[in-house]
Amino acid sequence: MPGPWKDARGITVTTTPTIEGRPIQEYCGIVTGEVIVGANLFRDLFANIRDIVGGRSGSYERILADARKQAIEELQAEAAALGGNAVVGIDLDYEVIGANGSMLMVSASGTAVKV
Repeated sequence: MPGPWKDARGITVTTTPTIEGRPIQEYCGIVTGEVIVGANLFRDLFANIRDIVGGRSGSYERILADARKQAIEELQAEAAALGGNAVVGIDLDYEVIGANGSMLMVSASGTAVKV
């Protein structure tokens, strides 16, 4: 089972409220990271064709993965700025926004801590 992971700065992130074997020494504050991506007309067209044919939409999966990674990286940077070396209790949310649902927001939030 995979455990928490770290970025280049050594900021550990996890969805669990604690990190096993590493007691929390200090709570630094709530941190967030948000990414908004716009939909591309041609990519949408091909994704819809693929959906009709019955395959997975690799282009959307890559966009979601990239947006999630960027949101977590922003969250880690904010934690580092607060003096934390980990973020616990991470929650990831996805929201369709815009006048016609033309954009997707990925947000990550958690608690920056020192362990």
